[in-house]
Amino acid sequence: MSIEKATFQFLQDLAENNNRDWFTDHKKLFLAAQQNAKTVFAAIHGNLQKHDQIETSKMMRIYRDVRFSNDKTPYKPHFANSFSRLGKELRGGYFIRIKPGASLVAGGFWEPNKEDLHRIRQEIAQDATDIKAILNDPTYQQYFGGKFECFEELKTAPRGFDKEHPELDLLRKKGFIAQRNFTDKEVLSENFIAEVDNTFKALRPFFDLFSDILTTNLNGESIL
Repeated sequence: MSIEKATFQFLQDLAENNNRDWFTDHKKLFLAAQQNAKTVFAAIHGNLQKHDQIETSKMMRIYRDVRFSNDKTPYKPHFANSFSRLGKELRGGYFIRIKPGASLVAGGFWEPNKEDLHRIRQEIAQDATDIKAILNDPTYQQYFGGKFECFEELKTAPRGFDKEHPELDLLRKKGFIAQRNFTDKEVLSENFIAEVDNTFKALRPFFDLFSDILTTNLNGESIL
């Protein structure tokens, strides 16, 4: 079981012909490609359940909501799926995107709510030793480059935090994501599903630490 070349070809063709007439004329190809992606995502979900507790698995719709997007093309030329961890104790979520030339696997805290973001920043301000240990861990560095991806950051320290704090780079982040990019060759290989699972397993120390932070106060006492 793997992502098929025909699925990649459909996505490439869609990127070049992103209009309703072309999509309607190639609906059968879309349905076949979508089913292939669903099958792969289901297998990834099954693997995740063997070593984590997943509450929901959701495949993203290919139809773009152009009302709130700067990109007004009607379709997203990729397949994507998210997996949410179970309960208040297990924080974080997994994500995968299949897109020719831009496939990736990621996990973490994309847009944490105000309370969670503040609690993470409190931990960083008090003592970022454990968080930096995750970033410096050889396995995390191997899979995720030893950094958190964040596509939106403050220009300075958040309100109420020291503008000269030594961990200012971490404090400025509005999200904390671990991301690994995959080449087209890697996505189309027979061991892709297994490699995705290995990547997700490498997230666990990160998830375990942040779950502990978000379920305790600064004294380490449970808030659940």
